[in-house]
Amino acid sequence: MRAVVRLLALLAILAVIAWAALARPYLPAAERGRRLAERSGCFTCHGPGGIRGVANEGRTDRTVPGFEGDVMMFAKNDGEIREWIRDGVTRAKAGSESWRAARERGVLRMPAYGKRFGERGLDDLVAYVNAAAGNPAPEDSLARSGLARVEELGCVGCHGPGGRLAPRNPGSLKGYVPSWDGRDFGELVRDRREFHQWLANGVSDRFAKNPLARHFLERAALRMPAYRDHLRPGDEEAIWAYVEWLRRTPH
Repeated sequence: MRAVVRLLALLAILAVIAWAALARPYLPAAERGRRLAERSGCFTCHGPGGIRGVANEGRTDRTVPGFEGDVMMFAKNDGEIREWIRDGVTRAKAGSESWRAARERGVLRMPAYGKRFGERGLDDLVAYVNAAAGNPAPEDSLARSGLARVEELGCVGCHGPGGRLAPRNPGSLKGYVPSWDGRDFGELVRDRREFHQWLANGVSDRFAKNPLARHFLERAALRMPAYRDHLRPGDEEAIWAYVEWLRRTPH
């Protein structure tokens, strides 16, 4: 009897360990950065998601820049994005008398967040700004076509710009929509065949046959749509090319 009790206890411990591993979140850097930006008040001035800056009286440009279209006008590389966040200005701009005068005229001024965030926080924020700005972008024409198509199909509404975010999804196993460049994607999509199943049917055969997986898929607030009737010839190949590019590209 004692042996049976010990075995049951061991099985219970193993089940808890397996569940903890299964449900462990793996948020990508860009999503961690988005959540940090949201908590830190960045969207107060840069607008929802940082893509639509609010009015800034006194400045000739009239508005706070958004991440989506204005980043390259203010920062040439990741280092300069980091300087804006950490110091409130890049070293190049800080040395410009005309820029300092324009800053003084504006009612809103970029804060220096360096003392609030550690190095990882700064890395995550840079990753989010790049994701919102669409940087980097694929040079391969097939991958570019795939990116354009997922934007047209509305995939980025749930997966974020370029599929790089993991927005919250109440009821799902990990509480968020998986990004395409994160570890979760590899657990959900093992190969091109499963990718086809998710894209066409909204679920892979492997997950559809798993009672636990079905439980969480059915209780999730946001569910993967079935696109089988909305795909054009060549769509799947192009989208797969983009996802492969994204997963092998540092960003």
